[in-house]
Amino acid sequence: MTETEYRAIIENALEKYFVSFETMPQAGLAEAMRYSLLAGGKRIRPLLTLEFCRISGGDIEQALPVACAVEMLHTYSLIHDDLPAMDNDDLRRGKPTNHKIYGECTAILAGDALQAEAFGTILRCDLPPERRAACAEILAGAVGLDGMCGGQYLDMTGEGKALTAEELNEINTRKTGALLAAACQLGAAAAGAGERRLAAAAHFGAALGMAFQIRDDMLDVLSTDEELGKPVGSDAEENKNTYMALYGAEKCEETVRTLTQFAKTILSEEFDDTAFLFALADSLAERKN
Repeated sequence: MTETEYRAIIENALEKYFVSFETMPQAGLAEAMRYSLLAGGKRIRPLLTLEFCRISGGDIEQALPVACAVEMLHTYSLIHDDLPAMDNDDLRRGKPTNHKIYGECTAILAGDALQAEAFGTILRCDLPPERRAACAEILAGAVGLDGMCGGQYLDMTGEGKALTAEELNEINTRKTGALLAAACQLGAAAAGAGERRLAAAAHFGAALGMAFQIRDDMLDVLSTDEELGKPVGSDAEENKNTYMALYGAEKCEETVRTLTQFAKTILSEEFDDTAFLFALADSLAERKN
């Protein structure tokens, strides 16, 4: 299956969520949730979930709700990340951010509801009970103290300080890497994969996540507003701790290549059908937006 085909499946599935609330009193909240959930994007995380399910011998139709749950959780994190108390961004993917359209209170609730619905989506899906439980546990770990929330907290408390490479890695391993690692693990878990493949999926996703974050930091300096769909240069203006500030463009580029190769090596040790994921890793390493 191609990236385009995967994305079409994912988009079609996401379109069906929360439609039934349109005639209910909380319709405005459902609208805010759908606004951000359906605002486009690369759909990398659900795509990884489906492909890891496939190469682990699973049924991608059964894993589709799990893939959608990952995207719900990712969307929740973006809504909250854009809030004035966090990054205070006005644009996301070329569109006004959720709080600019619906207000801060509704945006917070939309993020909260998407997080809750992500777990509900997994727990209601057609996978065997033990696989549903495993998926819910993996996703919870990616969000909490050891995952995105912990990483966001470390990022906030590190503002105004000159962080070391180790400290920056710790932040981004949680803030970005944890959910990408979980997305890969979830696909393998949905297929009933064993511990070795679950571990390989997590290592692949974590390395991919670190490379993704470094490329993000590079694009904030080297890209344009039009290419990114949001203002560039904000990291430098706000004196944020980034890999570009720490290493410069040349070392960042080298590190992205090294991490991508490491991810591919880890993958090939446990999986045979790796062509799609190799190509995806390379495209993410070279992306321009």
